[in-house]
Amino acid sequence: MVTIADVARAAGVAPSTVSYVLSGRRAISEDTQRRVQRSISELGYVPNAGARALASNRTNVLALVIPLRTDLNVPVVMQFVAATVTEARKYDNDVLLLTKDEGPDGLHRVAASSLADALIVMDVENTEPRLPVLRSLNRPVVLVGVPAKPGDLTCVDLDFTAAGSAAVNHLADLGHSEIVLIGPSPAVYRRGTSYAGRFLRGFRKAATKRKVRAGSFPCAPSYDALRDCLDDIFAKHPALTGLVVHNEAILGPLLAELSRRGKSVPGDISVLAICPEDMAEGHSTPLTSIAIPADEVGSLAVEMAMRQLDDDGQPEIRLLSPRLTQRSSTGPAQRS
Repeated sequence: MVTIADVARAAGVAPSTVSYVLSGRRAISEDTQRRVQRSISELGYVPNAGARALASNRTNVLALVIPLRTDLNVPVVMQFVAATVTEARKYDNDVLLLTKDEGPDGLHRVAASSLADALIVMDVENTEPRLPVLRSLNRPVVLVGVPAKPGDLTCVDLDFTAAGSAAVNHLADLGHSEIVLIGPSPAVYRRGTSYAGRFLRGFRKAATKRKVRAGSFPCAPSYDALRDCLDDIFAKHPALTGLVVHNEAILGPLLAELSRRGKSVPGDISVLAICPEDMAEGHSTPLTSIAIPADEVGSLAVEMAMRQLDDDGQPEIRLLSPRLTQRSSTGPAQRS
C-alpha cells in the first residue's frame, strides 16, 4: 500500500510537507504543491480519512437535519437528500442524516459530540424556534428555507413568493378569472412552515393585482381529504377554471378525482403544479409546473457550508428564481 512517505520520497519533500499540502494548514509554494499532487496521482495514493480529519480538526461530515413528518412528501425530501450527498462527496465529505425532530437539545447534542463540521437544516419555520441554538453552536449552519428574521444565518431556497405570483400570472394570462390554490396539509400552515406561507403570500398578492377571484384550501395527503377538499372548493367556487396545486402527494389522485367528477383537464379546469420536473411529467396528462429545484438547492446548501468552513463564506440568502414549464394541463379559459 502506498504511504505518505512514498509520496514524499517521489516528490523530493519531507512527509510533513505532504501532510501540509493535504490539510492546507500551512502555505506551500505552488511548485511544491504541483510536485506533491503529481506524485499522489502517479502513485495512486489515497489519504487516510481519519488521519486527514485529525490533521484538519474536521470530521469531514455534514449533518442534514430533516424531521420526517407525516405531512412531508418523502420522495421530494429524498431528492434533496440525494443532491446533498452527491455534492458532499465532491468535497470528500459524508452526510449524517438526522430524521428525528432535533429541537434545541438535540442540536446541542450533535454539536457537543463533534459528530459533524456543519449543519444543513430543512423544514424551516417562519418563527423558527431553533435559531438561537443554531447561532450558538459555533459551527457553519445553512437553512433550506427562510425564516422571518434570518439575521446572520445563511439560507437557500426557491423563491416561493415569486413562484406563487408566477402561478397566478400564468393562469391569468390564459384568461382564467377564478383560481384556487390547493395547498399543503393544515398542519404545515399551523407550524408556520416557511415555504408554504411565502407561496401563499405571493399567490394572494398576484391575484389581487390581476383582479382574479381566488381562494386557498389546505389539504391533507389522503384521498378522503382530497375528495372533501374538492367538495368544499366547488361549493364555494362553482365558476372555477384554474387550479394551482402546491401539494405533491395529491397530484395523481387529483387528476383521477377530477375525471371522476366529469371535469376535463385542461378543457374544463387548467391545473398547474408546484413539484419536481420528473413528477410533473409522469402523469397521463403532463402537468404545467413550477419546478422545485431539489438538486440545485441541495448542491448550493453544501457549497455554502463548505465556504463557511473554509472561512470564505459570508452570511447570505439565495432565492432561486421560479422556472415555469407549460405542458398539457393548462390552456385558455373556456368562456361560458
